[in-house]
Amino acid sequence: MRIRNTSLALVGSAMVAALVTASPAVADSTPTLPQPSLTGVLAVQKQAMADGAPGALTRIDSGSAVYRLASGKADRTAGTPMDADRRFRVGSVSKSFTTVVLMQLVAEGRIDLDAPANDYLPQALPDDGITVRHLLSHRSGLWDYTNDMFYHTVPGFEAVRNKVFTYQELIDLSTAHAPTGRPGAAYSYSNTNFVVLGLMIEHTTGVPIATQYQQRIFEPLGLKNTSYVHPRTTLTGSYARGYVRDDDTTLPLVDSTEQTVSWAQSAGAVISNSSDLNRFFAALVSGRLVAPAQLREMMSLVPVNADQTQSYGLGLRGRKLSCGVTVYGHTGTVQGYYTYAFTTADGRRSMASMANTSNNGTVNTVLGGTLEAAFCGTDPTRTAALGRSATSDDDYTEDIAPQVVRH
Repeated sequence: MRIRNTSLALVGSAMVAALVTASPAVADSTPTLPQPSLTGVLAVQKQAMADGAPGALTRIDSGSAVYRLASGKADRTAGTPMDADRRFRVGSVSKSFTTVVLMQLVAEGRIDLDAPANDYLPQALPDDGITVRHLLSHRSGLWDYTNDMFYHTVPGFEAVRNKVFTYQELIDLSTAHAPTGRPGAAYSYSNTNFVVLGLMIEHTTGVPIATQYQQRIFEPLGLKNTSYVHPRTTLTGSYARGYVRDDDTTLPLVDSTEQTVSWAQSAGAVISNSSDLNRFFAALVSGRLVAPAQLREMMSLVPVNADQTQSYGLGLRGRKLSCGVTVYGHTGTVQGYYTYAFTTADGRRSMASMANTSNNGTVNTVLGGTLEAAFCGTDPTRTAALGRSATSDDDYTEDIAPQVVRH
């Protein structure tokens, strides 16, 4: 493994080279944070692979230093090595993209956060007390339709892999159930919320969500590896294939790369890569995408787990790490991919990690250890940090079917 201006021994034959494009000792512009632990990142990737992921990647941007680390395979059949620049499906990280569009409309005076959501929808939700803010903060009480859709992981996926839904069809699947609570009460993660927001954006503007993403986010930031191709099923360029684990873990992994992701749309169908995700979240917290008042709303976090290490704002997650720093971003799960994409409050250090599997809660939790390595400079596989993370309430639930507990 070769790194410019320094060197690091290869860790295991499955590891792919880590590349740093500037000397981290000189270029790191976040002096209040420890240097990232590259050995810690690689140890986490190795553990994720031992627990069932075909491969993993991480990119850290810290000042002018760029760290790219990858392990294992991007394609199991072809034997293609993983590398940190590959595109992948980001799952629920898409929710932060949708929130940016929505908050820009708020700043333009076209949507009011505290108005009833029904003011902006072509067909009313059952409860007029649900506000736009409730949707963004997962406090609407709307049942998550994916609990039914993916109760059986692989059969559920195969049933919708090539299906194309309207927003309203997905919302109707949700509202066929009683609400999980009253609007504004307890946090309850639900993909339905962001499907409603996608419909709201399109109904309010008359412009497809794909165009909104492109004109408001992708083009202004120069995100050339980020796209929203729904309902097309393929990824283009250099990408990692995704592999979902069956509920019967004795069965082989299922290649889930090609799918419409129509079951998620504005809740989870964006495609990106680690570089673009880091640029996106750094730009977001730095005020390049959302006006100050709306950014404050997004970054006003409320704890959502017992030890208060995890929190949620408006379309934005917060993680309080063992070294005391809170990072902002989102996690993502879509069939075949787990993603963590987070940045510091000042945007000076950002990290995106992906493992190309899903329906494997152990891998999901282990991959979260790259946050500790990237921002706290620790090897979480050798400290209490990873075990501490593993006991957090929300780490055992996935962004798909959040009320169906799997490990």
